[in-house]
Amino acid sequence: LKAYTKITDIKKRLDAGEDFGTLATSLSEDPSAKSNEGNLGYFTALQMVYPFEAAAYSTPVGLVSNPVRTRFGYHLVKVADRRK
Repeated sequence: LKAYTKITDIKKRLDAGEDFGTLATSLSEDPSAKSNEGNLGYFTALQMVYPFEAAAYSTPVGLVSNPVRTRFGYHLVKVADRRK
């Protein structure tokens, strides 16, 4: 419940206009977010766990997904671009 509350609070801040990279750097529990600002680059099918991929592929470019739960925790996915 604590993790879900945290991720929904972050989503509200993003919806209010705060910067994804800034929040990822300061609030993410993923150590790589400190250097990549939450940018995972391009990936194709079967490179990520299914719930994460499903969120990435169903979220329109420029928007942030709703919270997604995987075996690794909760995530927010910002789709910056999409390639065929």
